[in-house]
Order: sequence, then structure tokens, then C-alpha cells
Amino acid sequence: MKKHLTEFDKLIGIFATLRSKNGCMWDREQTHKSLIKHLFSEAKEVKKAVENKDMENLEEELGDILLQVVFHAQIAKENKNFNIAGVIEKLNKKLVRRHPHIFGKYKVKNIRDIEIMWKKIKEQEKNLKKI
Repeated sequence: MKKHLTEFDKLIGIFATLRSKNGCMWDREQTHKSLIKHLFSEAKEVKKAVENKDMENLEEELGDILLQVVFHAQIAKENKNFNIAGVIEKLNKKLVRRHPHIFGKYKVKNIRDIEIMWKKIKEQEKNLKKI
């Protein structure tokens, strides 16, 4: 198995352990709501690393953002709402849907065409959610 997939599976297992009966009391106590402040804090740290062109710190801070995503997905899995596979599947579908110039037959000439197309696709998605 590719290393990144092995490491990702390991991460999912770590979170399942942390949230388990014999896991960490602090981790078990967390909710979607209690984690929000941490997500915003980590996003600020990513911004700072980018602004400082600190690639070593950026790598670490992106890991902290991923931690937040996996943490929320674990909580949702425990509540039988969704799981990390669903998060990834929705993201994959969105990326393909929003890039018809790459994965479809839509033709673009420049970045402006891509931005216009992107806005149209997002608007269509919003309208579909209203139905």
C-alpha cells in the first residue's frame, strides 16, 4: 500500500483509539461545537506559516488542520451521521464537478473563463440544495 494511504489509515485508527472507552478523556469529551475554536486557531497558524514562507511549519500546521477534519469525522461516525470516507467521496465529486474543463468537455481559454464557470457551477449547486 502506498505510504500516504497507510499513514492516513493509521491516523483514522489513532482517532478511534483516542475517542474509545480507554482513550483520552479530553478527546472523548470533545464535540463539533467545542472543536470550532481549534479549527479557527489552526487556520490562523496556516496563514502565518504561508505569510512567513515557513514550509516546515506549514507542513505541521496543515497536519493540524487535517487533525481537525479527522476529529470531526470521528465524532460524526460515532453519532452515525457520516464518516471520513463520505467526506472524501463528497470532496472528490465536488472537485470533478467543478473542473469540467479537466474531467469533462468544457473548453476554457484563460483563468477568467475558469472563474466564470466555477461561479456558475456553485450557483447551480446552491439552487439544487434548495429543491
